[in-house]
Amino acid sequence: KDTAKQSAIEKLELLETGEKQPTRSQLAKIATAYSRPLLTFYLSAPPAEGRKGEDFRQTASSISKRENAMLDVLRRDVRARQEMVRSIIEDDDEPVERRFVGSARIAQGVSNTVQSMAQTLEFNHTDVTVRRGDPATLFRLLRTKAESSGVFVLMLGDLGSWHSAIPAEVFRGFAISDPLAPFVVLNTNDAVAARSFTLIHELAHLWLGQSGVSGAPSIDTPSNSHAQIEQFCNDVAGEFLLPDELFWNGVQRFEPTNLAAAGTAIATIAQRWSVSEPMVAYRLRRRNEISSDVYQSLYSQYLARWQAAKAKEKAERKDEVKLPDLTKKKFRLGSGLLEFVHRTVRDNGMTYTKAAKVLGTKPGAVEPLLKKFESSNGSFFSATEGRI
Repeated sequence: KDTAKQSAIEKLELLETGEKQPTRSQLAKIATAYSRPLLTFYLSAPPAEGRKGEDFRQTASSISKRENAMLDVLRRDVRARQEMVRSIIEDDDEPVERRFVGSARIAQGVSNTVQSMAQTLEFNHTDVTVRRGDPATLFRLLRTKAESSGVFVLMLGDLGSWHSAIPAEVFRGFAISDPLAPFVVLNTNDAVAARSFTLIHELAHLWLGQSGVSGAPSIDTPSNSHAQIEQFCNDVAGEFLLPDELFWNGVQRFEPTNLAAAGTAIATIAQRWSVSEPMVAYRLRRRNEISSDVYQSLYSQYLARWQAAKAKEKAERKDEVKLPDLTKKKFRLGSGLLEFVHRTVRDNGMTYTKAAKVLGTKPGAVEPLLKKFESSNGSFFSATEGRI
């Protein structure tokens, strides 16, 4: 068949079946599209699957192959960056191990893990006065506490641009359990109010010593060990953010089947403790304080409201003033990783090329990032962080 008349799909099929060999230029484009090194396509066999951790998502089978592939690329990229950080820490004369990694056991119960986390983070989770009715503020505080304890907390939700955005339905977060360089990644495309829950959930995975990716909380009875681990981490996050019994103070009790009363109480609790309403509803359902029907009804309402807000935000995005790229980059990388790279580069322990790989940017962008980090005294937060 005349190649000039072949469609793009037909040409791709010929390449995939081996009937036609790609040119070097085509290989370069293919490597970019699949986020693989060019050398990969010269191997005699496909490379072995890298370490990614477990898949704890309860709805993984409902995710499209394309979206799961995008998530795999993101996880592979973060794993490579984490391994570079670990290697540098390991070469230190006195590397510091984070003893909380792998210190918890499910058999020891939720409460023990919560207390250990609160002590390590130096955060009094039972004190409602440290909450300010703003989920973004609470998340900033908890992220700072986590990074101060040695966890690198990144905010990532795409492969470099909004064209490759990975929806929150695909993943909420994932953790890389490592005593020298523990990493937590949260999806920037998830609701701002949900970030604190996901952060504490992923920290619980680190306490268990379990690397893996997580999805939305499920109220289904765990059917396997992965589901049991995921429910345990959800319960830890629930107890940490809404301490048992305390969050009911000053809130009118109601019958588990009373939808209207449940909605009112949940809104009050969420505002007071600076968490999301879906998180409060999940906590009440786990405690059997609302019925399954009420929970499902409320969850549908919250989901519809969030989807409408996302659609409105997308429609208005073209008219809003864009945040500077460095501001976005700082927020997504976090102070923990930026401080580590800043210190290592300034001590001549890392080249700009390697720093760029760790930061997920171009070598020419490293110095501007580090200077902006210096000028802000190590702070990466701004009044606009809730929109990032």
